[in-house]
Amino acid sequence: MGKFNFAKTEIDGVYIIEPICFEDERGFFMETYNGQDFKNNGLDVEFVQDNHSKSRKGVLRGLHLQYNKPQGKLVRVISGRVFDVAVDLRKSSKTYGDYVSVILSGENRKQLYVPPNFAHGFLVLSKEAEFVYKCTDFYDGEDEGGIIYNDKDIAIDWPLDEVGEENLVLSSKDLNWKSLKETETKF
Repeated sequence: MGKFNFAKTEIDGVYIIEPICFEDERGFFMETYNGQDFKNNGLDVEFVQDNHSKSRKGVLRGLHLQYNKPQGKLVRVISGRVFDVAVDLRKSSKTYGDYVSVILSGENRKQLYVPPNFAHGFLVLSKEAEFVYKCTDFYDGEDEGGIIYNDKDIAIDWPLDEVGEENLVLSSKDLNWKSLKETETKF
């Protein structure tokens, strides 16, 4: 039996990954990443950086990308609950501008693999959430970019009813990203 269930999504390269969790009276144990298992399931990636953030309900981070050093990300939530999104920015892809979304939580333990050349973002649905992720390239603030979260062409169905649109919290940077049509990517 494998240590993970890998589910391909409707967008090539994006996977929802469920670690197999072993529980008993002491608690639980699970692997969150195993290079050989990932490679055997079509994800031959090398991670170089781990990140950890904590946000409160209503915080929307994204949609983030890096132009010249695109990052693949393996994302998960260790406490709380978020609505997570990956947007395909590969101009040659038949799913260009489409997105995949999934609820990630400390309870369901699901992970999302977001390949390089995608924009990524999430909305916190619980009182607070701790979000951890592995990256295939280093963060470079000089290379950072984004797409506005409410781009009409992408039309992400954010669950705003769970937080109240008036309670959204975005950084000034995230509020000022342009639309996908106005964003010059080279992917």
